[in-house]
Amino acid sequence: MSSVPENLPSRISEVDRDMTVERLQEAFAEGHIPQEEMDARLHVALTAQTPGELTSALASLPASDEGPTVVVDSVGGLIQRRGGWHVPQVFRVTSKMGKVYLDLSRAVIKHPVVDIELHLDYGWAWIVVPSDATVDHEGLTASWKQPAYKAPLRGGSSGPRIRISGNMGYGRLRIRHRRS
Repeated sequence: MSSVPENLPSRISEVDRDMTVERLQEAFAEGHIPQEEMDARLHVALTAQTPGELTSALASLPASDEGPTVVVDSVGGLIQRRGGWHVPQVFRVTSKMGKVYLDLSRAVIKHPVVDIELHLDYGWAWIVVPSDATVDHEGLTASWKQPAYKAPLRGGSSGPRIRISGNMGYGRLRIRHRRS
């Protein structure tokens, strides 16, 4: 039996750290942050140990390259993303009669804010977010059942902000944080 705890926060790679430092340098060069703030954010980025700490170094900066909105349309079946997938800044999911399972808990999230737009007529959606994420689902209109979400008792503010919007007909959305 190992003496190492199983649920340690995920560590960051040097590539992640370098990308964060590069984005901070771009923001400074573009005039988005003053020198003092740049120094403080660089210190956070260079001493960060977890993805949430890196995300906090980039908080409130405009995205350098938002990229296109990723759109997934389905009439039925299962739309599923899990594991180490790259989460786009804007992710639109449309399903007429199907299921949606989005696990962001182990995904690569490079943006401080992620917008997930759900349009489901029938079926259900299940979204798992990182343990340090904040969730805002006020922009989601549900005709039948309201989203099932319980904010964590502790933490939940150092990671990305997940904003969920759109509309659901006869379906249900369940949101939960990854257990740490």
